[in-house]
Amino acid sequence: MEQKKEEEVLRLIISKAWEDINFRKSLVSDPIKAIENLTGAKIVLPEGKTLVINDQTDKSKVYVNIPSEPNIDDIELTEDQLEIIAGGGQAIWRDLVNSLFPTLKDYIIV
Repeated sequence: MEQKKEEEVLRLIISKAWEDINFRKSLVSDPIKAIENLTGAKIVLPEGKTLVINDQTDKSKVYVNIPSEPNIDDIELTEDQLEIIAGGGQAIWRDLVNSLFPTLKDYIIV
């Protein structure tokens, strides 16, 4: 599926979950079935993978997802990134944290 169509499907899933509490519940309990029923698209995950949907619509909570650790052996850094790391720079970590937790930084006071 081309990227534009994938984005349209994701927008459809999210907007439907926002407006339909029953769909949201089914999306959390059985995401593959809920998505396939809504979109007609077939969901095929790699062997050993599962799809987890978390309902983060409660505005009284701040949600943080802990991403899986990257496989360092598969990461290729640019020369600039290598220089920053070699020099002890924290810019890469700051950029990573800001992209993963954009709203959390609003609540951290150092």
